[in-house]
Amino acid sequence: MNYIEIFEEIVTIIHNDYSGCLDKKGWDSPDEYRREIIELENQKLLDPQKFVQIVSDYLLDCKDQHLFVKLSNSSSNKMMNVGFKVRRYEDLLYIYEVDRETRVHIGMAIKSLDNITIPELAVIHKRSLMEDKYERQRWEPILKKYKMCEIVDQNDQIIQMDIRLYEPNNKEPEYSIKEINEDTLLMKITDFLNVNAIDRLIKDWEDRLDSCTNLIIDVRVNGGGSDDSYFPLLNYIVDRSCSLVEFAGTDDTAIFNCTHRNFTNKIEPLYEELEKAENEETRKFLQIYIDEWKRNIGKGFVELDFSELAQDIYFQAKGKPEKVIILSDYYCGSSGDQFVEVCKNSKKVTVIGRATMGVTDYSNLAIQTWNNQIELWYPTSRVSKIDNGMGLTGVGVLPDIYIPWTPEHIFEDIDLKKALSLCENVKEI
Repeated sequence: MNYIEIFEEIVTIIHNDYSGCLDKKGWDSPDEYRREIIELENQKLLDPQKFVQIVSDYLLDCKDQHLFVKLSNSSSNKMMNVGFKVRRYEDLLYIYEVDRETRVHIGMAIKSLDNITIPELAVIHKRSLMEDKYERQRWEPILKKYKMCEIVDQNDQIIQMDIRLYEPNNKEPEYSIKEINEDTLLMKITDFLNVNAIDRLIKDWEDRLDSCTNLIIDVRVNGGGSDDSYFPLLNYIVDRSCSLVEFAGTDDTAIFNCTHRNFTNKIEPLYEELEKAENEETRKFLQIYIDEWKRNIGKGFVELDFSELAQDIYFQAKGKPEKVIILSDYYCGSSGDQFVEVCKNSKKVTVIGRATMGVTDYSNLAIQTWNNQIELWYPTSRVSKIDNGMGLTGVGVLPDIYIPWTPEHIFEDIDLKKALSLCENVKEI
């Protein structure tokens, strides 16, 4: 398919298959992007990266960070980045992580791009940033649009640097536990994609999890995945033995857009996942999920019946750990959002840090692929609490103890320090 054909199919998906298609009817303006694509394609100036940039701009109309287009990992083309990550504090963008760009160091700060200050840029790119709160803004895609940046180093010296683009250095996910002391464990989970890996981690540490007093779970960076991946962990988090319905509550309903396309893109890939699943509960979860979709295929928006599944998922309260502290941040989204939100129902849990990304209003992502190269990731379900103004978009799951992000976080783990102080004062939580 050529680029304009792909774009037309993307528009069709947004208007019919995307779970926000009714809520956001009329929000998008495809005509201007259609004209740009046709013009560039006629001039043979359109490549996959440029096309993804144009479509990404078009998708901003939907104001949904769970809706995006990307080049596939198997594509010979790669979405380039600037080789480092930044976070805004006041009027500067502080570099907190360095990947391939060797000319910068952690702790440096960007003052301007092409001689335009950060506050001025925030106005120009308000649509792309989406968030007004500085610590919730994503600036990396904006950095790519400029040629020069003005950097303040640790000695307050000003450096002029041209912005270069690099192939991404993809990080391996982390599922780990380490001992802080004999009473306290620190667990880190950077996504909920690999249910088998998380299940094995819990089994490997079962004796220590069954005996520890405090468990700190770091999901500050968590790319989401599948909710069933964290179900085995909830046995250590619930404050009472209960079913999923009793623990998570039933005041919210998920409505699924059961179109034929969504069945193909969302459900058919789950058959392979079902075959690979090692955990019996996970296999049951997937089978019921698939069966409900099959029963409702072609019906459009439907409330699927997961009552059997929810009642059968039963959590056995372990008693230990006595206290669970969850470290959260804006870079925790999707199933990460859901994990933090569900865990807050336990009296054993205290959430520390910053609000999560808040992208679960529209969830259960499907993937449409073109030419083995371009992927559209889009939600297929919506939650009913949107109708009552109780959605998480732009808000996230709020922590119990809010710690604003500052440049001090770059050099010291302030969130963990606070968590450990709470662990030491057990009776005060």
